[in-house]
Amino acid sequence: MSGESTLEAARARDALDPLRGFRERFALPRDAHGEPLIYLCGHSLGLLPLAARELVIEELDEWARLGVQGHEHARRPWVPYHENLTAALAALSGAHPSEVVAMNSLTVNLHLMLASFYRPTGRRSRILMEAGAFSSDRHAVASQIAWHGLDPATALLELAPRAGEDTVPEEAIDACLREHGEEIALVLWPGVQFRTGQAFDLARIVRAAHRHGCIAGFDLAHAIGNTPLALHEAGADFAVWCSYKYLNGGPGAIGGCFVQQRHADAQPRQHHSGGLPGARLAGWWGHEQTTRFLMEPQFRAAAGAAAWQISNPPILAAAPLLASLAIFTEARMERLRAKSVQLSYFLEQLLQPLAEQVHLITPREKARRGCQLSLRIAGGAARGARVFAALAARGMVCDWRSPDIIRVAPVPLYNRFEDAWRFARALGEVLRESA
Repeated sequence: MSGESTLEAARARDALDPLRGFRERFALPRDAHGEPLIYLCGHSLGLLPLAARELVIEELDEWARLGVQGHEHARRPWVPYHENLTAALAALSGAHPSEVVAMNSLTVNLHLMLASFYRPTGRRSRILMEAGAFSSDRHAVASQIAWHGLDPATALLELAPRAGEDTVPEEAIDACLREHGEEIALVLWPGVQFRTGQAFDLARIVRAAHRHGCIAGFDLAHAIGNTPLALHEAGADFAVWCSYKYLNGGPGAIGGCFVQQRHADAQPRQHHSGGLPGARLAGWWGHEQTTRFLMEPQFRAAAGAAAWQISNPPILAAAPLLASLAIFTEARMERLRAKSVQLSYFLEQLLQPLAEQVHLITPREKARRGCQLSLRIAGGAARGARVFAALAARGMVCDWRSPDIIRVAPVPLYNRFEDAWRFARALGEVLRESA
């Protein structure tokens, strides 16, 4: 596994990698000696695109030069600034440009989507989601249920893996909907499960949800920029995401959402003071741009997903994402996905000799995972935590998730096959030392 021949094979693959030049466009964290760390944590926070610094400084300079006039006269005017992100986000999410908008953060967007799409009526009042979902999603869902005067203990239906398994197959979702579909108002599911790295067939989930009269929404925090998406074609009703993981937008970066065009078209475009625009919460920035600054009491909705905006976008938080999305557009998702499949498989093969001590809980089929591999270390959580700490001491930047998972994500934009080799070698050394 860790012989020089394998290292040479990794370097040979890196030399032939058509995407290898993109690594140079990111800031690589370094150790005390100035050497790059092995950064395998893009599933938690993506690296800084070097161009982001210049874009942020440009906006600061425009602010200094123009003051309030920057809203209309900056190099990239601030009023429609979010529109600079639309085309790339539409491409990455598999949506029409009118169906996506960059705004807020993930959980704020989830609350806005639930306010529109969770409409409990009579017996159909439950929300189906995964057991062990990211806690912020669960908090949002439970609070929305309670907001409607319902009890999350009964209205929240959480689907767990079968005993002895780590993942939930789509057929289990189908079965749950067959059994409880008439009680379920909305299904909220991840594109990629954050702990296990399992990717889901979103179109299948949409079909199953719609078959039983349920709304289908998705949290794509770990999917966008990681796996190919086709939200419009799949018929998804809504989706939300953050931009600081695989999209490399920076800590707390502006998030985004998708609203299927049929829902935007079904909403009234105007309403008078004292009423809400159908099932959509209204804010100033969701007002059509041409009449927004007339400050009239009537709300005139912007077209498409843009009508769900509440406030103007944070320019300094959006600029880094603009830098990253330009890289995605150039690299092209189909090429990134091809490398991701090869890179994660290469790492998996390197870990095979450690199989007695390292259990891969991420599905092995390429269609059922992104670039993340989740590893459970034999010997229990305490040993796993020691192994994780020892890896960090060797310059490996990955992630620990309680109670016993090490998450490793070789990201195709900036990780190399050599990085996978170095991680596997370090893990082997640490396991031998901790035996």
